[in-house]
Amino acid sequence: MSALPYWRLSSFYFCYFAVVGTLVPFWGLYLQAQGFSPQAIGGIGAVLMVTKVIAPNIWGWLADRSGRRLGIIRWGGFCACVCFLGVFLQPGLAGMLMIVTAYSFFWNAVLAQFEVITLGYLGKQAHRYGQIRLWGSVGFVVVVAGLGWLFDHLSVSYLPFFVLTFLLLIWICSLTLAEPARPASTVSERGFLQIVKQPPVLCFLLAGFFLQISHGSYYTFFSLYLEEFGYRRVSIGGLWALGVMAEMAIFFVMYRLIPRFGLRRLFLFSLVLAALRWWLVTYFVNSVALLLFAQVLHAFTFGVAHAVAIELVRIFFGAKNQGQGQALYSATSFGAGGAVGAALSGTLWAVNPQLPFVMSIFAALVALLFAWFVVITDS
Repeated sequence: MSALPYWRLSSFYFCYFAVVGTLVPFWGLYLQAQGFSPQAIGGIGAVLMVTKVIAPNIWGWLADRSGRRLGIIRWGGFCACVCFLGVFLQPGLAGMLMIVTAYSFFWNAVLAQFEVITLGYLGKQAHRYGQIRLWGSVGFVVVVAGLGWLFDHLSVSYLPFFVLTFLLLIWICSLTLAEPARPASTVSERGFLQIVKQPPVLCFLLAGFFLQISHGSYYTFFSLYLEEFGYRRVSIGGLWALGVMAEMAIFFVMYRLIPRFGLRRLFLFSLVLAALRWWLVTYFVNSVALLLFAQVLHAFTFGVAHAVAIELVRIFFGAKNQGQGQALYSATSFGAGGAVGAALSGTLWAVNPQLPFVMSIFAALVALLFAWFVVITDS
């Protein structure tokens, strides 16, 4: 990887997921401190989900048609900074909804298209993607841990300053890169919709959709679930950190796993482990040892599954439709799948705290069923 701008690519992922690590744990606390009601906070969160489904596809189409992918990333990062400045005006609900809609519309121009940039630089070394992407996980862990400590001593009202700082760093990182050479497409010149309508591609997207549904209960209710069973907050934080550290470790060795085991076996194995993980969380939550093991499985249920999916998008969509392909995968899995999983979990939680994770087991098994028909042309 000596020919790669390794640290410039890695720095972008670090800063991007530093923003995620700033917003995911603390954004709700910030809004609450600003006087927003739980219903208003939920509505603001819903806007983020909607734009996460819609915006990447618009930007992906534009990037593939214009060929100016890095320019779109730069403008997306810059405009996200400008729009986020509105938060400092401390607007009411209507104003905050408009600011978040504008900010997230441009923010969602960034990641899916940067995945294409990274794969373009990697070329035939695409299996080394994980060694770059792991720095996103590092950024997330460092910021969550650092701000968690800092906000014990500093008001959470300072949160926007940290978000804006990382947004500016993302934009600066994008300025340090050049557009990689666009490789010749390894796929026939079919249109985007023709590719999407292929059964293996549809099944792949559905597998990603159901896998993220299965994670909906985890991202939404895992901390509350552990509290229900008497875990202290320091232990809960440690379990979250263990999952991310396992993810980082697997990203580091993915370049060895993909050539050795192939995409199909890795994807199917990850989905089997996803069902196992949610089963352990559901029925063995009182066993610390098994819960620790379940968190280590995050290396597969997210890390391996995501790295394999990025490579499958590259294979299925080729160079011509790569931007739209990455955007569609992001929108259907992390966008739509995450939203449906969170909504279903909320409904089931009101009945019984274990039911969201029972739902996760079945969602992972449905993902496994679809995945069986997907990865039929990998290495």
